[in-house]
Amino acid sequence: MVAAIDQGTTSTRCLLFSRSGRMLAVAQREHRQHYPEPGRVEHDAEEIWRNVARVVPEALRRAGLEPENIVALGIANQRETTVIWNRHTGAPLARAITWQDTRTGPIVARLVEEGLGPLYASTSGFGPATYFAGPRLRWLLDHVPGARAGAEAGDVLFGTMESWLIWRLTGGPGRGVHVTDVTNASRTMLMDLRTLEWSPKLLAALRVPERMLPEIRSNAEIYGVCTEVLPGVPVAGALGDQQAALVGQTCFAPGEVKCTYGTGAFLLKNTGARIGGSAQGLIPTVGYLVGERPVYALEGSIAVTGSLVQWFRDSLGMIGTAAQIETLAMTVPDNGGCYVVPAFSGLYAPHWQANARGVIVGLTSYITRGHLARAVLEATAWQTREVVDAMNAESGIPVTRLKADGGMTADHLLMQYVADVLDVPVERPLGSEAVSLGAAYVAGLAVGHWPDLEVLRANWHRAAMWEPEMADGVRERERENWARAVARSYDWVR
Repeated sequence: MVAAIDQGTTSTRCLLFSRSGRMLAVAQREHRQHYPEPGRVEHDAEEIWRNVARVVPEALRRAGLEPENIVALGIANQRETTVIWNRHTGAPLARAITWQDTRTGPIVARLVEEGLGPLYASTSGFGPATYFAGPRLRWLLDHVPGARAGAEAGDVLFGTMESWLIWRLTGGPGRGVHVTDVTNASRTMLMDLRTLEWSPKLLAALRVPERMLPEIRSNAEIYGVCTEVLPGVPVAGALGDQQAALVGQTCFAPGEVKCTYGTGAFLLKNTGARIGGSAQGLIPTVGYLVGERPVYALEGSIAVTGSLVQWFRDSLGMIGTAAQIETLAMTVPDNGGCYVVPAFSGLYAPHWQANARGVIVGLTSYITRGHLARAVLEATAWQTREVVDAMNAESGIPVTRLKADGGMTADHLLMQYVADVLDVPVERPLGSEAVSLGAAYVAGLAVGHWPDLEVLRANWHRAAMWEPEMADGVRERERENWARAVARSYDWVR
């Protein structure tokens, strides 16, 4: 049995998987979202650690297992969320700054003004943006009392969430292993995408002391042994959540594409040994490193998909549960001319417009809750289309099918609309837990529980498929309307 910790944006889960990739048990706890100011989103890293300490034993109890029944532990995590902590006490110096946070805009602007954009693009694979962990680390060093002095003295450590959890699981103060995996490191703006090492030039530009950084390691190797939560079990794998889904969906061949629909939506396309270009607003990144050579991927990141449904439920009170949005949307045949562009924290790929904000356009007295519900779902589909169009333009090889996973794939109306606007089949695997499964896979590979990638591919089975049904003329009309709505979201923040 292999255990996976899925440390996500809204919750932390522990899942247990059999050799065939079947999920046997799951336990989950949500953590609080902190919004101290507009554009700022934070998490309490200690709260997340406490949740890990609760969900792992709970999952074992549900499966009737003990720690000695677990051969390895893998971790998937929200990637760019940034935490700093005291090496000697284990206490975080501040709340973690999440990947959705946009406070680092001035830092990013200064990097661009200083002409450092080409350096970052050529070394890390992408230009400066508020999306990545490096500018968040610089902000913490500049604003948290004692952070910079402690970092320079070697007393303050930095990590994304997998680093924090591995350090705590392997003993914490005095004993904890301070590492990061190569996929998470590739999301910091601090790593050289070709050498897979921290870049002295990029560190100097952001004034980040190297001694506070974790050691960069591969995705499938034993980092250390748990002394907490799962005593004696090796921590043997880690992946950023979207790369974990790429592995969980067994997208091991160049050209294969997956999309994970969660709080946001993230499309990754396997590009093999080739580092893709970013002229289309996509992000070249490390897909995974299992063995000697890295496999690269091209990513399109969409900030708001599932969280738009949560907003529709919690802030507007239009529905009682997230699942009810499909029923409400099906009360009308179309969106009634209404479009929702959820640029709550700017627009990500392929636009990268930090100053955009959300808009609802096309409102008339004809519009009902049903039309709004349908527009909310359609926003996810059209944002997916924009990223797929960019991938097609970048590679010249069109996407011919999409492997979809994540909680939103339970919404059949949404998945049908995604297939309609993409004009390609959409497939969902048996079991939609691709992120957690990918974390389990790399950990199992590291300890020999699975011998190779081909065995993992044989575990993949299709549970559902949606074929496109939309007429070409309707698709083109709706695409043009969506583009007009997106244009109206630009430059709202001055």
